[in-house]
Amino acid sequence: MAAETERDAVTGRETTGHEWDGIKELNNPLPTWWLYTFYASIVFAIVWSVLYPSLPWLDGVLGHSERRSIVATMNKAAAEQRPYVDRILKTSLDEIRVDPDLLTFARTGGRIAFNNNCVPCHQAGGAGTRGYPSLADDDWLWGGTLAEIEQTIRFGIRTEHDKTHSSMMPRFGADSMLTSAQIDDVVEYVRSLSKSPHDAARAARGAGVYAENCVACHMEGGAGNREIGAPALNDAIWLYGGDRAAIRTSVFMARSGVMPAWQDRLDDATIKMLTLYVHGLGGGK
Repeated sequence: MAAETERDAVTGRETTGHEWDGIKELNNPLPTWWLYTFYASIVFAIVWSVLYPSLPWLDGVLGHSERRSIVATMNKAAAEQRPYVDRILKTSLDEIRVDPDLLTFARTGGRIAFNNNCVPCHQAGGAGTRGYPSLADDDWLWGGTLAEIEQTIRFGIRTEHDKTHSSMMPRFGADSMLTSAQIDDVVEYVRSLSKSPHDAARAARGAGVYAENCVACHMEGGAGNREIGAPALNDAIWLYGGDRAAIRTSVFMARSGVMPAWQDRLDDATIKMLTLYVHGLGGGK
């Protein structure tokens, strides 16, 4: 004889017989439509697994593979681009600049390469940020001609490559080359070069300190020297900031940023396209 079904006194529904701390579980089966949908999903998954490659060792009855489809698409695109890439490899940067069709292709490829490799430091559009120079203005540390930009991209800044750009600013404070007072004076003088608010008396004293220690690299009037990567100090463009604290840190500890060499990371065509893109951002010579 079947056991008598227990029903909840409040709702009148059957219970499952399970009880926790006086709370009884009601027997509420899933709706029929939900069960049918669930079973249909299982059947669909099985059929799909048979028709299409669902596991690495199963190719599927239909023989379709998104991997192969993507590879085919990429190979087709590469084949269509190959004539342009070959021309870029054989053509000088200056000659590409006067070929509108080839220049458009090169800058488009350069923009993609820039977004994939350079944006994390130089930001979108080459806007730059603190410690990473803007590439969209006309203030260059190592020169803004096509040849100079290409050299910078290929060999980097302060890398292990024997053709890298390399220079080192002295640590005037950390190595006790200047006193704290002298550093404060030269900071005021540097601020005066860019027409920033400054203490005139200290700036006058700092002019002598600058002449004895800084002019050899940063030149008279803070004009800068691109041959050795010495930035101009007479404009309002600052790589690490133009406030007193930032300038003082630069004088006291020096700055020595590093840019990777892309010679062994990117192919020659990509480097040339990247050169043309950076040159066209707005500040190329």
